[in-house]
Amino acid sequence: MAATRAQRLRVIVLGNEKGGSGKSTVAMHVAIALVKANKRVASLDLDPRQRSFTHYLENRRAWAQRRDRELAAPEHLSLDEVINRGDDATAAHALADTVAGLEQSHDFLIIDTPGHDNPLMRLAHRMADTLITPLNDSFVDFDVLGTVDPETFGVIGASHYATIVAEAMQQRLMSGYPATDWIVLRNRLSMLSSRNKRLVGEGLQELSQILKFRLVDGLAERVIFREFYPRGLTAFDDLNESTLGTRPTLSHVTARQEVEKLLSAMGLEDAVSEPLVEADRNRDAA
Repeated sequence: MAATRAQRLRVIVLGNEKGGSGKSTVAMHVAIALVKANKRVASLDLDPRQRSFTHYLENRRAWAQRRDRELAAPEHLSLDEVINRGDDATAAHALADTVAGLEQSHDFLIIDTPGHDNPLMRLAHRMADTLITPLNDSFVDFDVLGTVDPETFGVIGASHYATIVAEAMQQRLMSGYPATDWIVLRNRLSMLSSRNKRLVGEGLQELSQILKFRLVDGLAERVIFREFYPRGLTAFDDLNESTLGTRPTLSHVTARQEVEKLLSAMGLEDAVSEPLVEADRNRDAA
């Protein structure tokens, strides 16, 4: 009998066959929120060339040292050496062994996958209890999931990445594991209403009924998320001047609220109970 989610490591996979969708930013925020909620968290970056998730964590360690601060982080694991050998079977065994080794010692494993199709990326998708697919709010990015009629913008079919996910979910069910909870995250949303925003939203709603994913509004196009990366910070850190290197603003608070909504949609409400940041306190006192 397959183990239930309550009895086993919960694997959260960030996946999208298109780069630049915000996978590493979301992975980092989810990982740090869970660590700060006292969960036992491991993380894994399956892209040995780009290594955005790994670099994010390296930036965090360097910034913590520079500011003489303690910044909580997950236990970050690496399969780079195995992956770089180019032996798909060996890499797959290494990933399976890594996940098995975390079953009893950790609550969550966050896996950031590369923005291209390969056997290891597909295996990670089969392992996903939760699959998060960040998607920039445009028809260019929509194309990895589905195609639309150029006149009506109605959905006319599923696309290549959607096929990969469907196959992975079917193989997972055939292996006796619970169904993957697939969340498509509308990322880098414009804060202004537009015809494109409406059409993309309608297309994703229609596609969600076909592909059986949950559609969640994600992170707006905020400069603050790009500024976090070089310092390895997230919206869940103690956003005071000592940590940030600058005074916190309401933009920091709003960014955190956006990530909190995502965590709640994932059923991770326990990870959003940190105290208010300084900017929020100042606003409430005004």
